[in-house]
Amino acid sequence: MRQAEIHRSTSETEIAVTVNLDGTGAYDNHTGVGFFDHMLDQLARHSLIDITVKADGDLHIDDHHTVEDCGIALGQALTRALGDKKGIRRYGHFNLAMDDAQVACALDLSGRPFLVWNVTFPTQKIGSFDTELVREFFQALATHGGITLHVDMVHGINSHHIAEAAFKSVARALRQAAEPDPRMAGVLPSTKGAL
Repeated sequence: MRQAEIHRSTSETEIAVTVNLDGTGAYDNHTGVGFFDHMLDQLARHSLIDITVKADGDLHIDDHHTVEDCGIALGQALTRALGDKKGIRRYGHFNLAMDDAQVACALDLSGRPFLVWNVTFPTQKIGSFDTELVREFFQALATHGGITLHVDMVHGINSHHIAEAAFKSVARALRQAAEPDPRMAGVLPSTKGAL
């Protein structure tokens, strides 16, 4: 069963995450940060990974701890659900257009976390949400999910569209990478014998 549940408890946040890699893109995300919930919903829908995130964070300070810790917990859940990674495609890439924005993602479920982030936002806020937190989320996701993650903005003028295109492009690339490869059933997609 390619499913996992993670509970993360710190003095700053209480987070519960569930994922089902073989889902339909169902979601139920409640972090207290409206725009972030919207992005997590996009991540689920376009990856076809069922995602539930429940977070209670120190939002009276700001959204940072909640967003980052959700990335940590979601990355840990993905790692657990992927198990030994035998039979997966491992690599994924997607170039996504959303109105004025175009964002490309390439990723490797390598077990070697690395983030390349070439995305800039024309504004510091999307509503009350700090745009710098988009990178913080993906840094945490890559680090704790063991993902080599490259996200490159081709162009864009609207911060909401840029952020949403980033989440959707990562989602579609993640969908490809986590899918079972019928030609590699039970085989690890590496010559090293470990991922």
